[in-house]
Amino acid sequence: MGIFYFPAGCRVIVEGRKGGILVTIRQLFSGLPAALMALPVAAETEIMRLNMTPGVTEVSQRVYDLHMTILYICIAIGIAVFGVMFWAIIHHRKSKGAVAASFHESTKVEIIWTVIPFIILILMAIPATSTLLAMEDSSESDITIQVTGSQWKWHYRYFDEDVEFYSLLATTIAQIENKRDKRDNYLLEVDRPLVLPVGQKVRFLITSQDVIHSWWVPDFAVKKDANPGFINEAWTRIDKPGIYRGQCAELCGKDHGFMPIVVIAKEQDDYNQWLQATKVAQQQAREEEQRLLAMEMSMDELMSLGEQVYGTRCAMCHQLNGEGLPGAFPALAGQGVSVDPAKKLEHISIVVHGQSGTAMQAFGPQLSLKELAAVVTYERNAWGNNTGDTVQAADVQAVLDGQEL
Repeated sequence: MGIFYFPAGCRVIVEGRKGGILVTIRQLFSGLPAALMALPVAAETEIMRLNMTPGVTEVSQRVYDLHMTILYICIAIGIAVFGVMFWAIIHHRKSKGAVAASFHESTKVEIIWTVIPFIILILMAIPATSTLLAMEDSSESDITIQVTGSQWKWHYRYFDEDVEFYSLLATTIAQIENKRDKRDNYLLEVDRPLVLPVGQKVRFLITSQDVIHSWWVPDFAVKKDANPGFINEAWTRIDKPGIYRGQCAELCGKDHGFMPIVVIAKEQDDYNQWLQATKVAQQQAREEEQRLLAMEMSMDELMSLGEQVYGTRCAMCHQLNGEGLPGAFPALAGQGVSVDPAKKLEHISIVVHGQSGTAMQAFGPQLSLKELAAVVTYERNAWGNNTGDTVQAADVQAVLDGQEL
């Protein structure tokens, strides 16, 4: 005896007695429509979300409605096809004395099974085409933002505004290595989220610095590849304030899973306040960097800050212990430019400008002068390197200016 359960709660018992199978199959199909109708409802529950998200934009709602329309069409086709098939099996079985017909070709049947699918495809293509055209129409935007992917972070630049920043994974190495409890938004939190206003059409210009990435936020129905050397366009208009999360949806390297996206949608007034405050903060940071050029930080200050910067920016490749990954990322502990007193300038240059032909990025545009000086100092004195060298903001600025130390 077998028991089958369906979402609508219908229970069908199939017994192995001759003739009983016909009754139980009928019971099964009598409960099937109710079970299928319950699927979208069950899919939207918090217990088991198997369906697409309706999202928070007009386009995302249209995508969801299109998905449900096509799903219902497929369900109807499945019921019709399998219904006819099982009806034919049951009513033309040998035990009822049915004799197989002998026929070859039928123009009428050929026309029917060609025309009906053609009509169904046309009916499906009309709403699908309309939705796709709406998804690609990024004209007449109110705000334009350049989104640049790199291993493994996102960079956002607001056009016509003096605002740009990098957005990095905020989940700590300790959580990833199970040394601390994982937070609710584990691997889906960043240090600086993208902030957008509600009710405004935002155009995204999406590209990449290195390999192919993909900027994907399900609530906006936006998923667009970031290709190096090319710019792809996407857009959104958010209807509700809130926090929306996404991820890089392209396999972009070993830390692909550490490249989340967080968008905070604010009311227009709150967005304007954030934008103005960010402009002021970034201007103050630039002014502070210029003041740092005449200052010297102590070894303790440099090592403390350098350890923090290294842990968030460098450890994923070179590892917390500086041992690197053989064949992929070189070790910094006890070897290379980080321990050679004569290559202090080269060490700074590699961190600031990156290294062509390798995965080493240019951190000059990503970090402040203070952070760059601190992390180079840390690498030259951590893990037993103990060179005793300190690097100051002025030293980093000299490299940026193309001067010798």
